[in-house]
Amino acid sequence: MAAEIVNPRSDSDTASGTQNASDEPFDPAFALHRGGKMAVQATVPVRDKDDLSLAYTPGVAKVCSAIAERPELVHDYTWKSQVVAVVTDGTAVLGLGDIGPEASLPVMEGKAILFKQFGGVDAVPIALATTDTDEIIDTVVRLAPSFGGVNLEDISAPRCFEIERRLQERLDIPVFHDDQHGTAIVTLAALRNAAKLTGRGLGDLRAVISGAGAAGVAIAKFLLEAGIGDVAVADRKGVVSRDREDLTPVKRELAELTNKAGLSGSLESALAGADVFIGVSGGTVPEPAVASMAPDSFVFAMANPNPEVHPEIAHKYAAVVATGRSDFPNQINNVLAFPGIFAGALQVRASRITEGMKIAAAEALAGVVGDELAADYVIPSPFDERVAPAVTAAVAAAARAEGVARR
Repeated sequence: MAAEIVNPRSDSDTASGTQNASDEPFDPAFALHRGGKMAVQATVPVRDKDDLSLAYTPGVAKVCSAIAERPELVHDYTWKSQVVAVVTDGTAVLGLGDIGPEASLPVMEGKAILFKQFGGVDAVPIALATTDTDEIIDTVVRLAPSFGGVNLEDISAPRCFEIERRLQERLDIPVFHDDQHGTAIVTLAALRNAAKLTGRGLGDLRAVISGAGAAGVAIAKFLLEAGIGDVAVADRKGVVSRDREDLTPVKRELAELTNKAGLSGSLESALAGADVFIGVSGGTVPEPAVASMAPDSFVFAMANPNPEVHPEIAHKYAAVVATGRSDFPNQINNVLAFPGIFAGALQVRASRITEGMKIAAAEALAGVVGDELAADYVIPSPFDERVAPAVTAAVAAAARAEGVARR
């Protein structure tokens, strides 16, 4: 599929200055979304009967028969090797929560056009009318023959962990929950550069993460994999620690892996002397808690639209400040990662996305900044044309090195 990024609204929609037939004021967001944000475009011409006989019957039968005899040819003679399914159930849409499958479609369309715009990867939005874990898994498995990869999106925790794990076990194509791993990859890239800027390594840092959902859990595990000194995670009830008796199985595992310092109590108390704050939960962190952090600390307040710590406050105490917003420097945005990750994985027909491939993506992303490293530039812009090629090449190389590449 060549997913043509188009806005199929009519001229009359724009000319009238309204978002619909009513007299409501013009809203550019509604105007842009009129008719959806993407379309399917053929990659071959069908101009006459000769074209038709090749593209459809009888020519298509030769290709079908060849694939039936040698199933691996599906990658060469269909779109499979260059298209990703963007799958959601609409239960955890960023900033909106559980809004259902139909209401999530504008986000999934947006994700699909970002795949194309930034990574050259075609993607198809698929919103499922079920929240049942088994039904989601079975549905995706049945759809998988049409796709080269699966990007899980906006599925609530803790179901998202099981859904991803079981799909990875059942499928031989990359399955990637971007809310977890995309966020973790970009966070690690920014943190590596922030540490470098202040003359430290990851092993010198103690981090506190606010939020024990999909992103918080993934970031914690990924930072440990990358070699951070220590990391503690806090949920609404405080620091996730072994002495708590109210933990879910996911948080119980997290308590075993994290918090070597044995902290307990509130998020605010955990921040005392901490080197890094990472916010992926919303809420507000009081200024005195930020002030209690170690010198040359880093504040990554990534909640949207309102960061947990406003940059004006964070800059009073922190050496590096990052948010999830595009109107402040150092935007930690998943679009820096997922297009290149899938482009690299599809390029080598990887059977899965490994931890090594994620680490390689983070290192490549951090490397794009290079000699331009500064307090307000620890992570590149999504519009930096170096980003996707660097991540793609690093992921493809890592897939080959880890033995999951098939070409």
